Amino acid sequence: MVAISASGPLRPLHPLHAILLGFVFPLFLGALLSDLGYWVSYQTQWSNFSSWFIVGGLIGGGFALLWALINLFRGGISPKTRPIIYFVVLLAMWGLGIVNILVHAKDAWAIMPESLYLSGMTALLALIAAWIGYSGFRVREVA
Repeated sequence: MVAISASGPLRPLHPLHAILLGFVFPLFLGALLSDLGYWVSYQTQWSNFSSWFIVGGLIGGGFALLWALINLFRGGISPKTRPIIYFVVLLAMWGLGIVNILVHAKDAWAIMPESLYLSGMTALLALIAAWIGYSGFRVREVA
């Protein structure tokens, strides 16, 4: 007996969307590593580096989030939970990034340990979003 899958084939991300998503994890990981550098040395320049990494991650993540929102309403992707989970993870990552940049706006001595935790959670969510995004989405079959 042959099993027939009701879902369509996997479709990769659009190349521009993949490039935008490719910036997000390294930038948020850089923010985490910069926060770790500040935690170890208390040199305020590490806090500045982290702020710039977060801003870059928010810009790239914002465009990837916008692209994921548009893909939710386009007709090409099947209305399964995977694109919705991808969008929610990107939204949570972006929201935590906004909170993280607001924490980094404080005095450098006042950001620890809160910024370290926020950078860690943001980098983890960026990794999860990249994993979901690069693994592909199901495309609806046209009969």
